Amino acid sequence: MQNLFLVVASYVFYGWWDWRFLSLIMFSSAVDYLVGRNLAKTENQKGRMLLLLVSIIVNLGFLGFFKYFNFFAESFADAFTLLGASIEPTRLNIILPVGISFYTFQTLSYTIDVYRERLEPTRDIVSFFAFVSFFPQLVAGPIERATNLLPQFYCRRKFDYGNAVDGMRQILWGLFKKIVIADNAAVYVNDIFSNYTDYSGSTLLLGVIFFSFQIYGDFSGYSDIAIGTARLFGFSLMQNFNYPYFSRDIAEFWRRWHISLSSWFRDYVYIPLGGSRGGVWKKIRNTFVIFVVSGFWHGANWTFLAWGFLNALYFLPLLLTKRNRKFTDTVAEGKLLPNLRELLLMALTFLITNIAWVFFRADSISHAFYYLSKIFSSSLVKSPIKDLWAINTGYHIVYLSISILLFMVVEWLQRDKHHALEFERSRIPRVIRWSIYYVIIISCFMMNGIQQKFIYFQF
Repeated sequence: MQNLFLVVASYVFYGWWDWRFLSLIMFSSAVDYLVGRNLAKTENQKGRMLLLLVSIIVNLGFLGFFKYFNFFAESFADAFTLLGASIEPTRLNIILPVGISFYTFQTLSYTIDVYRERLEPTRDIVSFFAFVSFFPQLVAGPIERATNLLPQFYCRRKFDYGNAVDGMRQILWGLFKKIVIADNAAVYVNDIFSNYTDYSGSTLLLGVIFFSFQIYGDFSGYSDIAIGTARLFGFSLMQNFNYPYFSRDIAEFWRRWHISLSSWFRDYVYIPLGGSRGGVWKKIRNTFVIFVVSGFWHGANWTFLAWGFLNALYFLPLLLTKRNRKFTDTVAEGKLLPNLRELLLMALTFLITNIAWVFFRADSISHAFYYLSKIFSSSLVKSPIKDLWAINTGYHIVYLSISILLFMVVEWLQRDKHHALEFERSRIPRVIRWSIYYVIIISCFMMNGIQQKFIYFQF
């Protein structure tokens, strides 16, 4: 009955956006449930492979149709234009179902793990439908593995006060990230990226820095809300962000950013291709495949492919010199402040990450290159204050800057925790804990500006 309630709640939640797309998630769930059941009955390897292909074709077929049809049609037409022939591409006037990239990968993890015999196929259809549609993380992750989340539906859950309290803290921190950091940074990001030809290099630099905090606050904020909400229902979801802007190289960054997607591509694409085993060219090929596919997962635009390609270039030297696993610990562990070397490494990683973010946020490749060229121009030394003040008059930029600074200080002090408000009650007096909660709540009301959609809803 608990699982049936969650299925109904999740379908109401998803159908509230557009009930017609419920058929997609229901069909995908039914196909993978039946594939899993038949994989258990089939011993012939060719038959098992055929069943797995059915799951992959159905799921990726839906994803490809809704997300990439127009992209491939337009790219095909552009290719003919370059050859001197002009054709009009066929475009479909369709909208992208919210969360399709997330639940597609989640349900694929089930059939692949069953095929690999790492997971027993379920006979409980209600539990399986609840696993695929679980509403806290349905539309923007974390992308859960069937091996972690599905077994949790087999057990009767009881309300746990300690988990609920910690879940509420994580929800509160997620709301702070979204409302105070992301939505207010978006005011400047949207204006600067839309009118990039009118601003100086210093303003454009601040624009991409604000975007780095916007996307982090927006996406990790949603993950915190999802994970905290799941804990209220007695579920434990995987950590999706682990303080990525404190990374000392790009390999560490990708172990800390969107962990559920990065680990999914590692386990289901990178390792099956051979991973870091084999010759140099095989390592290079696998690295570019994983990052370019990751970029393409984000959207049907050449800018995302360029973003993935650039991150592959960043990662490749570390892989070839076998330094990609150098930083697996917490930076400055047990210390209040990092040393100079750690600080410089974090600053360099943040800088190259921001360069890549330009391609992620830009509307086109030419937009991204112009944006970067203007940053690295003489106008970089020009004061951006006048531009920022014109975007939003008053002291909004001051409040936002202070909020970001305090946000990073809190995250730094809590960098060894699962989330920034994870407190040990015995060590933190109640008056301090509740003061922190009220400061965050008041900040959410005071800095509640123009509401922005979650960035990853578009993926």
